[in-house]
Amino acid sequence: LFFFERWLTCMEPQNLTSVSEFLLLGLSDDPELQPLLFGLLLTMYLVTVLGNLLIILAVSSDSHLHTPMYFFLSNLSLADIGFSTTTVPKMLVNIQTHSKYITYAGCLTQMSFYFLFGCLDNLLLAVMAYDRFVAICHPLNYPIIMNPRLCGLLVLLSFFSSLLESQIHCLMVSQLTFCTDVEIHHFFCDAPQLLHLACSYTSINTILIYFIGAIFGGIPLSGILCSYSRIASSILRVPTTGGKYKAFSTCGSHLSVVCLFYGTGLGVYLGSSISPSPGKDAVASVVYTVVIPMLNPFIYSLRNRDIKRALRLFRSGAYSP
Repeated sequence: LFFFERWLTCMEPQNLTSVSEFLLLGLSDDPELQPLLFGLLLTMYLVTVLGNLLIILAVSSDSHLHTPMYFFLSNLSLADIGFSTTTVPKMLVNIQTHSKYITYAGCLTQMSFYFLFGCLDNLLLAVMAYDRFVAICHPLNYPIIMNPRLCGLLVLLSFFSSLLESQIHCLMVSQLTFCTDVEIHHFFCDAPQLLHLACSYTSINTILIYFIGAIFGGIPLSGILCSYSRIASSILRVPTTGGKYKAFSTCGSHLSVVCLFYGTGLGVYLGSSISPSPGKDAVASVVYTVVIPMLNPFIYSLRNRDIKRALRLFRSGAYSP
């Protein structure tokens, strides 16, 4: 109830701002590129939604996949759908209607959900790394440690932590004063972009943003690195080559997603702080907001026999009891 009340408060335009809407400049101003961008983004968004929905339906319909690893995977797919839905539909509407405006409340709402699902993706990847660590390094105790109660608790903790981060960003931005410059050099509302537009003093806000990013991004990333260092150490002790390959194959898909997600995300935020380039940042943001959520179902399905078998059963209607 507390978070819901704070969310409603955050969504209401504050008296501190003198603008009622912002202008999202998008990816390109070239009119000839707009139909191409619309078709490409629409196709990628539909593939993202359908692919992740298939993962969720396959996991829920096949009893053989009712394990912690696939439970976390289905939640990751749900977060990916939300992550893309936060930014892509608004961009498609703007291209189709030739209007680039977004209201002040709409901008804060989009930013809140962007941080909510982005942080949830981040935390779920860390939880999945911990799951692989327990499965490989403590296989005998895996059913006891990764019990349904702990799995549900980890997902709930990830969600409420993400909600907390999104509300902190929203509350910080809602206290800023905006003047006449309302052009956002991006295709969605992001906190760093809004800080550049503020007329008020933003040094403290900038420090807080990077501090919060270090907590909600750095801690999960440290957990992932720690888990995989222990996993690598455990795999190297396996005597046979076949055993090493089998152990590594269980976390290969997850590792691929982690590298893509963190590689592009860190590249955008670190690159923008060192050498700001709005055009390049917007294009790079498409990778981790649209491309990576679209690729996740393919990465997990193409490299996973259980998922491929479940998808075949789902298409044929032969669900497992």
